[in-house]
Amino acid sequence: MVNIEIDGKIYSVAEGDNLLQACLTLGLDLPYFCWHPAMGSVGACRQCALIQYEDNPNPEAGDSHEQRGRIVMGCMTPVSEGMRISINDRRAEGFRAQIIEYLMTNHPHDCPVCEEGGECHLQDMTLMSGHTERRYQGRKRTHRNQYLGPFINHEMNRCIACYRCQRYYQDYAGGHDLQAMAAHNHVYFGRHEEGVLESEFSGNLVEVCPTGVFTDKTLSEHYSRKWDLQAAPSICIHCALGCNTSPGERYGELRRIVNRYNGEVNGYFLCDRGRFGYGFVNSPDRVNHALKHSRKVQGEQSGTQLTRSETRDQLLNLIGKGKRLLGIGSPRASLEANFGLRELVGKDSFCSGMGDKEHELHRLALEILQRAPVRIPTMKQVEQADAVLVLGEDVLNTSPRLALSLRQTAANIGKQISQKLRVPLWQDAAIREARQDQKTPIFIATISATGIDDIAAETFHAAPDDIARLGMAIANTLDNSAPAVAGLDVQTGGLVERIAETLSKAKNPLIISGTGCFSVEVLQAASNVAQALAGRLDTTDNLSDLYLCLPESNSMGAALLGGAPLTVALQKIDSGVVDTVVLLENDFYRRAPRDVVEHITDSQVAVIGLDYCHQASMAWADLVLPVGTFAETEGTLVSSEGRAQRHFAVYVPKDDIRSSWEWLSDMIALREGLGKPRWQRLDEVTQSCAETVPELRGIVEAAPDDNFRISGQKINRQPHRYSGRTAMLAAVNVCEPKQPQDPDSALGFTMEGYAVAKPGERPAAVTPYY
Repeated sequence: MVNIEIDGKIYSVAEGDNLLQACLTLGLDLPYFCWHPAMGSVGACRQCALIQYEDNPNPEAGDSHEQRGRIVMGCMTPVSEGMRISINDRRAEGFRAQIIEYLMTNHPHDCPVCEEGGECHLQDMTLMSGHTERRYQGRKRTHRNQYLGPFINHEMNRCIACYRCQRYYQDYAGGHDLQAMAAHNHVYFGRHEEGVLESEFSGNLVEVCPTGVFTDKTLSEHYSRKWDLQAAPSICIHCALGCNTSPGERYGELRRIVNRYNGEVNGYFLCDRGRFGYGFVNSPDRVNHALKHSRKVQGEQSGTQLTRSETRDQLLNLIGKGKRLLGIGSPRASLEANFGLRELVGKDSFCSGMGDKEHELHRLALEILQRAPVRIPTMKQVEQADAVLVLGEDVLNTSPRLALSLRQTAANIGKQISQKLRVPLWQDAAIREARQDQKTPIFIATISATGIDDIAAETFHAAPDDIARLGMAIANTLDNSAPAVAGLDVQTGGLVERIAETLSKAKNPLIISGTGCFSVEVLQAASNVAQALAGRLDTTDNLSDLYLCLPESNSMGAALLGGAPLTVALQKIDSGVVDTVVLLENDFYRRAPRDVVEHITDSQVAVIGLDYCHQASMAWADLVLPVGTFAETEGTLVSSEGRAQRHFAVYVPKDDIRSSWEWLSDMIALREGLGKPRWQRLDEVTQSCAETVPELRGIVEAAPDDNFRISGQKINRQPHRYSGRTAMLAAVNVCEPKQPQDPDSALGFTMEGYAVAKPGERPAAVTPYY
């Protein structure tokens, strides 16, 4: 830490930071546009100007009361011991006021119709800089907007040329089809011609852009002001990485998803799948009511809608005492839902919901991570690796956010060079200049070409068995006690030597693999390489970094919970020892061959299906129960990193939709003749799961329980400017309905609550929006 003086007050700040970072960390207001914490400084916007004083005034020597100093850019000036600066000096304020006025010369000043309104960084900075009136009366230059695909709107006239979009898209995310074109007053940020943006991370432009140039087209289709969106802390359900998100709702529909910062996982960015893949929540294929299907009409989706009492009677008939049950879980359902199913049918009659090969791979992955001398790195740690081997995994498809982290890993060599030259790590342009075309060594061995091959030092494309042999040979080269591999050709043998040498010299080597190849041998090879490296590392814990990619949002949780593979379940059905199958948020057709599934449908076994959308397996279930998606329910997911995280309901589900664990709690009560549901609150299920399954005992710490309060208040899901609550349902009823209550979390479904929390007062796990 170093001590600096800001406007007459002494502060301690982190050594190595620049002045802008230091001021923002201290909570001081200093305008900026081009700087971004993930991308560093380039000094493009000139908005963070302040005065750096040369010396102290000496009145006795006749010095003026105004201290001598010069204007410096906060984002480009490193802090140093004893530095004296001013944010509020009239010269700095005047300079910033001029700069913002120049930047706004060609801006359309269309805030009332701009979709960025309410979350606009430009609005905040113009107000902070005192630019509240427009003096320029000349003709504004105008640009033609481009079609950039189904997800991103383009309004180039709002651009202030901060260069964030180009720096993010090209330098950070590795895209090539969006550039900065032309120059000075005519600079244009877009494609060389109209077309869909090619990057899998293009949606982050919406949040990176400080103005309304790039906006969310999916939100625009059913437009809502940002302050009218009800939000909740959530977890992305499209892969096993566990990115933190903040979904927004209006009028009972999910309207958008934005990033929720978690420095150890997704940081500031999401992939496009996680940001825009929420359409199924509003789908017309949603199951909204309990349905009874007739086995005589296979494939029907409508069925007969049941009342609550009729649903209860049907359940009692299908799962009542004496009925032999079989439960088929799901790696995309929450731990609470899977555990509820296991409690209903019994541990010996519970199936994980995964096919044989899936089940075997997940068990092996879990065994490797639990027993091998390895550490599972966070995304932040992935970005600090100095050598990487990707063995058999198309990371961009299975865990996209991990691929974005690998792009930052590839640039690490620039940071190493800069440290030797004593260049601060936030000096983005200088680091890139020092790095030139050099890259951190990344070796990628996959079945076919992948979207991140451009960052690889070398690639190897072959069949899974050959990829496994490559990995085994690398392990043997690193540690001759590992199994040897014979018969490698000269070219592959040379590659093995180069990879082994690079990994052995690295201080922070990283191995990445997973279930993508559907190969036990590839997983075992990755484990062998990691174990061989562990014996060579000069670290205190002697653990090497190994990241195993899994396919679904709760794959790791399902593996930890246990259960038999799908074949065992099918054998039980076939042998006639099962009366009723309870299928939880799963689809047989994705897990087993069609002829096997159709054999089940021809049997006399009754099927109860719980899911949120009509899908193939639901079409022949005798009873279909509607369950909520991640946006309507609470639950715990375990990421491929082994991190337990909780998602919370953004809004109350409509019609007969309920959480899966609530249906299962009622079913247990019906089966056992209890007078009330087995569990009435989510915390009760979570606690019971943690106590029953030792490997999951830590899940209760994923988020505060439903009793958590700040100053006696719940945390509000709605921003303080949320409008229209009394009028939203006026077409249905002129009386304002009672606001829904949430007994399962510390969050409230209103704007009332503890909105503004002090640092550290409101845990990130229950922070609904920023």
